[in-house]
Amino acid sequence: MALFTFKEIENLDKIYKINLINSCSGFKSANLLGSMSEEGIANVAVFSSVTHLGSNPPTLGFILRPTTVPRDTYKNIKDAGVFTINHIHEAIIDDAHHTSAKYPKEVSEFDVTNLEAVYKGDFKAPFVKDSPVQMSMKFIEEVYVSSNDVMLIVAEIQELYIDDALLEKDGLINLSKGKIATINGLDTYAIPKFKKQLSYQRPKKI
Repeated sequence: MALFTFKEIENLDKIYKINLINSCSGFKSANLLGSMSEEGIANVAVFSSVTHLGSNPPTLGFILRPTTVPRDTYKNIKDAGVFTINHIHEAIIDDAHHTSAKYPKEVSEFDVTNLEAVYKGDFKAPFVKDSPVQMSMKFIEEVYVSSNDVMLIVAEIQELYIDDALLEKDGLINLSKGKIATINGLDTYAIPKFKKQLSYQRPKKI
């Protein structure tokens, strides 16, 4: 088994280290975040850090570096207070990944990919058409993590749209049925396969 100490990790080639550390935490969620600028430019960007924070109230969080690529998304969220989360599925992986390219803020990623923006009701941020799971989100707070110069953005689910075929009787969203993608590291995508669902576990009698 390969071993990397803290000191060895620090001295690794930059690209090798980025790939290593970005993949060591395991498979990550693959989502497109949709937002709208004050100038009316629709923005969509891939994120692999969206995670569950709590069910009551229903909150999710994601990590970003405000001074790097996601700055347009961050500014739009802070200005408008809302955004969307859209699961990436197998058919849109290439276009979804291309949203990580550094376009000027005047350019909408919807215009340079085959991704299509859709709007629902009065919500002021774009959803991604045909994404099997879509959420409208309200910004709640940001938590600065000084040790790594990142921010945790906390948001509350306002509306949750789920393809009927994915929703199980117990409330589970069966992502395998929608061929929902996951991200391994920075740029490797996989489509997980449903294996089994286990019951709530209690201690064994000893």
